[in-house]
Amino acid sequence: MNMFYYKIKTPVAFIIFNRPETTKRVFEEIAKARPQKLLVIADGPRVDHLDDVEKCAAVRDIIDGVDWDYEVLKNYSDVNLGCKRRVSSGLDWVFDTFEEAIILEDDCLPHPTFFRFCEELLERYRDDDRVMHIGGNNFLCSRENLKYSYYFSMYSQIWGWATWRRAWKYYDVEMKLWPTIRDNEWMESIFDDKQYANYRKKIWDNTYNGKIDTWDYQWLFAMLIQNGVSILPKMNLISNIGFGKDATHAQKGGKLRAGLQTSGVEFPLRHPLFMVRDAIADGNYKKINMNWKIRLFENLQRIVSKTLFHRLSR
Repeated sequence: MNMFYYKIKTPVAFIIFNRPETTKRVFEEIAKARPQKLLVIADGPRVDHLDDVEKCAAVRDIIDGVDWDYEVLKNYSDVNLGCKRRVSSGLDWVFDTFEEAIILEDDCLPHPTFFRFCEELLERYRDDDRVMHIGGNNFLCSRENLKYSYYFSMYSQIWGWATWRRAWKYYDVEMKLWPTIRDNEWMESIFDDKQYANYRKKIWDNTYNGKIDTWDYQWLFAMLIQNGVSILPKMNLISNIGFGKDATHAQKGGKLRAGLQTSGVEFPLRHPLFMVRDAIADGNYKKINMNWKIRLFENLQRIVSKTLFHRLSR
């Protein structure tokens, strides 16, 4: 077996829906890690998508075709709950069942070292309430000048991640504390940047008011108002293979992050000797989020794609 592959004891939560192709690829990587416990969260078919019934069934068949000794726990919905309700309720179930877990969605292809990276850090920081999130993404692609295996960040990247029940207890899908945080100008204190604070305010206002059907903005909010930090790897460990017409959110933007190259982390891990947020890395990530050229490029791509589609459909 490849030296990268490492059998893990930590439960793995796998979030699936209606994409057999990407699900199969991600599940093959999970299978190589041979988790002893696999928790599968599945949403049901949408009533206005006739092919969802067949696709959802095909995805669930993949889960049943395993060849290792493990326990699978299924949390399947017969009806479509949507991204916000299905993922949040599924993760509530995961952390009602186990103290900690590694989480992957059906389009997040992990490097083989991702699992060991998460498992070792889940153990190391299990009782350290300051750490709330372990991510597999590095959208900066690497921090070559970093002499440690990971750094601390204020951002929670969720394309392959891990956490504990002790941290998830702060999660609130309804964001009931948002008006208090917003109206007392604590956003400016959190980000120390008025422009970026306004950018985040718009996102969280839309999330709070139900205009965005998602679960992950609430997780970052929960982490920030608890003054928690995340761990992010020096090298990128996750490639998102889900961009395209069948994606729930990825088709709407972020295409420049599609299929990022992954690199393995070296073991034994080199742990930081102190817990200080990497302001340089966080600042660079903020620039990526706020970079108008990238957003303009993504919008143009979307407009061109729609125009071509309508022309070809005539």
